[in-house]
Amino acid sequence: MIRKHLVILWMFGAFANAFTQTSILNLDTKEPVSFATVSFGNGNGVFADDEGVFKFTKKLYSDIDSLYISALGFQKLDITTKNLADTLFLMPHEDQLNTVIITSRRKFKKKRVDAIIHKNYYKCWLPTIESEIAVFFPNTTKRLTKIASVNLPIKLEASDWNKRKRSSTKVKSFSTLFLLHFYENTDGFPGKTLTYDQIVFRVTEANSNLFELDVTDYDIFIPENGVFVSIQVLGYTDRNGKLLPNKKYREVKTPKGLVKISTTFRPLLPFTDQVPESRTFVKRIFLNGNQWIKFEKKNIENSNLLRTGQNNYGMGLGLQVYKE
Repeated sequence: MIRKHLVILWMFGAFANAFTQTSILNLDTKEPVSFATVSFGNGNGVFADDEGVFKFTKKLYSDIDSLYISALGFQKLDITTKNLADTLFLMPHEDQLNTVIITSRRKFKKKRVDAIIHKNYYKCWLPTIESEIAVFFPNTTKRLTKIASVNLPIKLEASDWNKRKRSSTKVKSFSTLFLLHFYENTDGFPGKTLTYDQIVFRVTEANSNLFELDVTDYDIFIPENGVFVSIQVLGYTDRNGKLLPNKKYREVKTPKGLVKISTTFRPLLPFTDQVPESRTFVKRIFLNGNQWIKFEKKNIENSNLLRTGQNNYGMGLGLQVYKE
């Protein structure tokens, strides 16, 4: 009996040494830093959850000796994985964003930039865990313009879309978490963020083909030279909206051995050929130095979307244009 207990304790100790749960906190407030990015420096990485917690195991990542942690509004942190601490602290940036306050008495006119919706599976972007997509919107009025809503076309079905032809076939359930970002226009690319507020939203199979997100309370005003609005995939959640550990790749056995295939997430994002100018930019959080590239043929090879002319994500906006 004593020997059995010793074996159990040894197994528990071995598991604990191989598995680390780490919390990321704000150095000043000691509050969790939600959804921080934890990069492995090799094209892989994970996201912390809403409580700033991420899990790292040497068993799965034996070749990783450094972690690179970043979050909106904080200085980056580089650490080694040897004796990884239970708690890490990020230092807030000293610079603060300027806030523009408009009283509710000031009159405005509502305006929309219509989203472009379709249900064609072959004309949709397949989101992956590290992907972020930004769409540029010019300031066409030259008046003070506030973003009231972000309108996102989505497609609920995935690769088994053909089975949906029968009305009796149920839509497969899912729950995916996204981050919404707003960026300045810096030389035609997404630049400095316009708000440090974390705008998180969840999409499930219960949503319609147009997901409308109310952002009125965040007071986002379109700069004179336009604004970039982006959505970033965080991964699947449980039924309560808690972010789950999500793998960037899934391994498939083939006659030639194991092949890594990028994990894709629902909903799919409909792209369109109805916008003549190229206004969509993409990046992969853990790859290429986290740099933005314009979504066009000269930058991206072997894209079925670009091959058929679907060069833009059909995002729309609800606006409040204020009178002089």
